[in-house]
Amino acid sequence: MLDHSSDVDAAPSRRDRRREAQELSAGNVASAASAHRGRTDWRLGGRTVRRWREWAFAAGLIGLGLGVLVGAVVEWVWDSPWAPVVATVLVWIGMVVPTVLAFRRSRPVGLLRFRAVDLLWGVGLATALRLIQGWLAAGGGAGALPSFTTVDGALPAGWWLTDLLGPIVIAPPVEELFFRGLLLVTVFTMLRRPLGQVAAGIIAMMVSTGLFVLAHTLTGTATADAVITTALLGLTCAAIVMLTGRIWGAVLVHAAYNPSYVALAAIGTLVQ
Repeated sequence: MLDHSSDVDAAPSRRDRRREAQELSAGNVASAASAHRGRTDWRLGGRTVRRWREWAFAAGLIGLGLGVLVGAVVEWVWDSPWAPVVATVLVWIGMVVPTVLAFRRSRPVGLLRFRAVDLLWGVGLATALRLIQGWLAAGGGAGALPSFTTVDGALPAGWWLTDLLGPIVIAPPVEELFFRGLLLVTVFTMLRRPLGQVAAGIIAMMVSTGLFVLAHTLTGTATADAVITTALLGLTCAAIVMLTGRIWGAVLVHAAYNPSYVALAAIGTLVQ
């Protein structure tokens, strides 16, 4: 009689095959979990930016467009010194709403992380940008000292919000979280896979800076030196976010750049 015991031992039993499948599945889950834990930068993709794509970019454009449009209508139809204040607040609301909606859905990993070096870069780059702005203004014949808008020699109603509190306290976080947070991250996330990180980063910087300049041009002055310095500020802040993956360096650049303008404008207004 033939001995088939070796064949039985060699063939894996159904229980063995089930155990192997379970071990393989557990290994895949552990590997995926390990990869997820190791992804600590939104620039590498992942689930924290999966919801920051087309819908978030569209929501940002719609919010910004509505804020600028409704604000312009308010200034046009309402003959009041408070009209510019209301228009400015409407633009801020147009940026805040889509930004809050995006952050409620998910927070890009590492974007809100803060490092002490962010403060150093913020103050240093803001100082350099302000020096460039003064040089450009002087070269354009506008004078090195800016000044606040006055009506019959007096500051208009609400100047403390549009020219003092807004630029120092409100605008830096609101604008940076919108332009360099929401818009830059969504454009980069949409283009990272088809174009690669470098091309996606450059395009994201250009898009966020272009919209930043456009928004300031539509809601403020459009002199050549103002457009150039606004573009330089936007590019600098966008580069900080793309190179570090963190937003607070850009916020600090903006927050240090604007108060220097307010201080110079106060001096320029006094010596007029």
